[in-house]
Amino acid sequence: MILVVVVGAVLAGIAVGLLVRALAAGRIRHQELLAQVGSYGFSAVPVTAGRERPQLQETVSRLATWVGRRFEQQLDEERRRRIRSELNMAGFYRTSVTRYMGYRVLCAVGLPALLLILLIVGGSFSAPAVVIVLVVALAGFMAPSIYLDRRSVARARRIDYEIPELVDLLVTTVEAGVGFLAALQTAARRVREPLGQELRVTLREQGMGRTLEEALRNLGARTNSANLRMFVQAVIQGETLGVSIGKILRDLAVDMRKARRQMAEERAQKAPIKLLFPLVFLILPAMMLVLLGPALYDVVKQLGA
Repeated sequence: MILVVVVGAVLAGIAVGLLVRALAAGRIRHQELLAQVGSYGFSAVPVTAGRERPQLQETVSRLATWVGRRFEQQLDEERRRRIRSELNMAGFYRTSVTRYMGYRVLCAVGLPALLLILLIVGGSFSAPAVVIVLVVALAGFMAPSIYLDRRSVARARRIDYEIPELVDLLVTTVEAGVGFLAALQTAARRVREPLGQELRVTLREQGMGRTLEEALRNLGARTNSANLRMFVQAVIQGETLGVSIGKILRDLAVDMRKARRQMAEERAQKAPIKLLFPLVFLILPAMMLVLLGPALYDVVKQLGA
């Protein structure tokens, strides 16, 4: 019984935290947009000046780095490179492999340790409780990896959605007589995140001495976006063969619009299947309870009489 109360309290705390975060997210976003428009005009670059990291977050980051330094040494070079690639795909460029490993260890040790303390204090420590603690430890170790994969997929989906806008901007600027690199710089300030972030990273790499082809290849390798890889491949092929970049971009824009339309149709066809489960397990039982509940109550009352 105490274990059920503890789990319920934890779930209730998580629900309250998510509710508070949802209520505060709109106001924070509104303030960011006002500061952005007032400082720089309507641009894709968010204003982050003057914002300090919370003390708790800074402490946890340092602790994760300290813990991860002990475990990173067990990884080989291939594993480090794979984790670095996964972090880049998820957009965590400033998160090192050491800190990521520290977060995984903290989640695998801290969450079950907290649950174990609550069970011991509550007096409900038993064999099933040990199994639950082990399951929580496994879930805590896998949670950062799962979150990284989901964020990477969501980020790639957002990039795929913004690629047609990028191609349209490049077509307009290139056909107006602007060079491709200058057009890319203009588009990087106009397209939304995370595509704008990737373009700015590419421009920084090119400004630090890499060739445009190398920077574009790195752009395609950093994300899971198939449309972005198609765009990079088309631009590199056009530059290599000497074909007009405006013609390539215009043909690419048509293909991207078709791909975007197909993506929307695919998601629309998946909607009825996704609605089937909440309809069967949540909505229909509630409707049956409301419609048949009074009649069943009367029948049971008559039979009892």
